[in-house]
Amino acid sequence: MASGYHQRLQEFEILLESDVIDSEALRKLCFLSGCPHEKSIRSRCWKILLNYLPLERQKWKAELQKQRNLYKQYLQEMIILPGKKMKSKELSSGELCDHPLNPNPNSEWSETFRDNEMLVQIDKDCRRLCPDLSFFQQATEFPCDDLLNAMSDVETLRKRVEHCALQTETVSKNRLGITVNMVTKKRTQSEEYALLPDGKEAHWEVVERILFVYAKLNPGLNYVQGMNEILGPIYYTLASDSDQDCREFAEADSFFLLTCLMGETRDFFIKTLDDSACGIGNQMRKLTDLLKTLDMPLWQQLQDQELRPQFYAFRWITLLLSQEFFLPDVLRIWDSLFSDSKRFDFLIYLCCAMLMSVRGDVLKNDFPTNMKLLQRIESKIDLQQVLSKARELSQLVSIG
Repeated sequence: MASGYHQRLQEFEILLESDVIDSEALRKLCFLSGCPHEKSIRSRCWKILLNYLPLERQKWKAELQKQRNLYKQYLQEMIILPGKKMKSKELSSGELCDHPLNPNPNSEWSETFRDNEMLVQIDKDCRRLCPDLSFFQQATEFPCDDLLNAMSDVETLRKRVEHCALQTETVSKNRLGITVNMVTKKRTQSEEYALLPDGKEAHWEVVERILFVYAKLNPGLNYVQGMNEILGPIYYTLASDSDQDCREFAEADSFFLLTCLMGETRDFFIKTLDDSACGIGNQMRKLTDLLKTLDMPLWQQLQDQELRPQFYAFRWITLLLSQEFFLPDVLRIWDSLFSDSKRFDFLIYLCCAMLMSVRGDVLKNDFPTNMKLLQRIESKIDLQQVLSKARELSQLVSIG
């Protein structure tokens, strides 16, 4: 087994060291066996698969440098300069030319209040990111010096956010009005991560900053709950890489990987597009139609019990299954999702395979038991078997 794994590492290394990456060969290898985390293989593969890096390897260094400089510029424009500007608003007379009670809709305080309202939600979500891991609570090796320098007159996001007690309700309603269990899987630690001393910042704070910058640059979408669950695995992959350069610039690279990924899935987060061809509603219809074709009794049971896909598949599809499995399994799933040339048809096959893997339980259970099962399905699933079944389904049936 060890020799087989070593051989697989060599296959990846040969592909990734080519002057021009064979994208089809890389996709096939990632899709079938997943990406090893060793030797920066997963980090490099994801950057290629999500079109962040070009196929010509000689262009990588210049492309990374350009994008990292661009992200640094975003930090200046979105966080650092506004922070300095708000601190220097006093006139020589000592009066404020702008102030929090200014009724002018163009007042910069109005934008600050809107930003802070958004920050409260981002902060709340990032503080409870992957609580079964200690990683996001740990200090990053490479904090943002421009923000954390002791002599800096810029407010960090942690100082801007009014830290409020996180709600601990176990149920909530998603935007479709469906009541679902929203407790993060296997929550065994405190939801609220403690702040580190001045001069240090935890990984979750970096994730918070990335999401804030993304939201500011995408006002039409802004921040939507769940984006933290999309960014978390990406940032973890880069920030825990063995290569120092990858870790050092994990924040900037993660921002652009998030941007690339959201460019393909952002319609799932836009309520007004739910029923459009590119929205989450159409994706759920694809799933139910596929299940009806492949397993009529199982589909009929869900229909009879009125177990609509909004109760379970809404979260599966929108968050790319990031809330259904532990992080190592999520990374393995995403290796296949990112390498899917049809972007993200394989996700539908995978969701269908998950349903079929628990068909015996679903066919005999009542509605409440099935609801609980489908909202916490990971305990009943063998991931490798489900991945294998999903690949088999993708060869048998075409999604309309």
